[in-house]
Amino acid sequence: MDAPRNGPWLKLFLGGLVAGVVIVAALAYGMRVSDTRPFCSSCHIMQEAAITHKLSTHANLSCNDCHAPHNLMAKLPFKAKEGLRDFFANVQGKDVPLGPNDTTRAVVNANCIACHTATNTDVASMNVKPYCVDCHRNVAHMRHKPISTRMVAYE
Repeated sequence: MDAPRNGPWLKLFLGGLVAGVVIVAALAYGMRVSDTRPFCSSCHIMQEAAITHKLSTHANLSCNDCHAPHNLMAKLPFKAKEGLRDFFANVQGKDVPLGPNDTTRAVVNANCIACHTATNTDVASMNVKPYCVDCHRNVAHMRHKPISTRMVAYE
C-alpha cells in the first residue's frame, strides 16, 4: 500500500517552512528598526548625535548606513559588539557618544569611500590621510557648525 500523500511529514515540512519565513521576517524587521536614528537615540548617550545627524546632509541615511558594514555576515557580529559597547557606556552613565575605535573608523571610512566613489576619483589627495574623516570631520553631525563649538567633535 502506498503512503498517504498528506502524511505528517508534509505538515511538519510546511510548518517548519512557515516558521522559518516568520523568523527571517522578524529578524529582518528587527535589523531594519535597530538601524534607525530613533532606535539609536533611545539611549541618552546618542541623543546629541541623533539631533546633529537629523540636521545634516546625510539625514536621509540610517545610522548604520555609515556606522556598520553593509555585508550582512560582517554586520551582525559588528553590530552586536558595538551595541554592547554602547549599552555598557549608557549603563555607566556616560553622557556623550563614545569615540570611535580603530575598527569603527575603518568601517565608516569604507562606507564613505563606497558611497562617494564618483567623488573620490576626482580627489587628488585621497592618500594624504588615512581616513576620510581626518579632513571631513563630523560631516554627518553639524557640518555647518564650527568644530570648536560641536559637542560631538572628536579627534
